Amino acid sequence: MIPPADLRYEFELHQQGLHHIAGLDEAGRGAWAGPVAAGAVILPLDRFDLLHTLRGVNDSKQLSPAERENLLPRIMQTALAVGFGYASHTEIDQLGIVPATRLAMRRAVEALTVQPDALLTDAMSLPELHLPCVPLIRGDQKSLSIAAASIVAKVIRDQVMDQLDERYPQYGFLIHKGYGTDLHHKALKTYGPTEIHRATFAPIRALLHSSESSE
Repeated sequence: MIPPADLRYEFELHQQGLHHIAGLDEAGRGAWAGPVAAGAVILPLDRFDLLHTLRGVNDSKQLSPAERENLLPRIMQTALAVGFGYASHTEIDQLGIVPATRLAMRRAVEALTVQPDALLTDAMSLPELHLPCVPLIRGDQKSLSIAAASIVAKVIRDQVMDQLDERYPQYGFLIHKGYGTDLHHKALKTYGPTEIHRATFAPIRALLHSSESSE
């Protein structure tokens, strides 16, 4: 059993005189379609009941959709600031997935209403933000701020994919959110890629190449 995320990394930075620590995480990095999203969360470290108030907040991948949906309002109400940002499928194809993920994270930080003094990320360095940054392997399982950010990113991106499902109902985005499931693969083979698919990702690139070859 994975122990719950806590605040030890936040307090290590806080003891260095850095008061507003933003946790950052992304959602949708490995998907075949749609944007990559990022969440940024600054928690009030002076609240003695913070761990109790945010009980259940953990790596979004460990939670059900209903659990994430229920936790999001509590995160929004408790945090000092919450920001989120996207990089579109077009930006992903133009920049590559890692630079596009950094772009989404930068946009999430820029959307914060409180200026962070330092960043905690899930294994992602962000030198372009010129802030102290601690990338943590499996950070969404260790840091409460990153775990909260992972829920923000996941819920917000899922909502985007639900809206895209209305535009492209035959692809099953409501179910798989753009990830590479059997259902998604079968839909792609039947209908071909849409404009929101990531053309540079190998499965989509192969389908596009196959389509061009058959013309």
